[in-house]
Amino acid sequence: MIKIYHNPRCRKSREGLAILRDANLDVEIIKYLDTPPSEKEIKDILSKLGLKPIELVRTKEAIWKEKFKGKDLSDAAIIKAMHTYPKLIERPIVISDDKAALGRPPEAIKDII
Repeated sequence: MIKIYHNPRCRKSREGLAILRDANLDVEIIKYLDTPPSEKEIKDILSKLGLKPIELVRTKEAIWKEKFKGKDLSDAAIIKAMHTYPKLIERPIVISDDKAALGRPPEAIKDII
């Protein structure tokens, strides 16, 4: 089954979900703002994406600017920040088995489905 970490208010996230639905795939929708991924899940997502923690952070978010910008943070601290403030996580993220794609642009999702 394919999972999408989804924010219904985000246009890119809605476009990513539409790509999955248009492909008639069985999709588990995870509204990550309501149910934030654990730190372990974030580490797993990062591993599948092949990204460093800071590469998954929405650094233009007010929360990031107010609480974290300019600080020398470890990867573990960045992961903890994403868990504590899930709004900081880039979206959408689609996971299919051991593969993952960040839907920026949404068409990138097609690479793993």
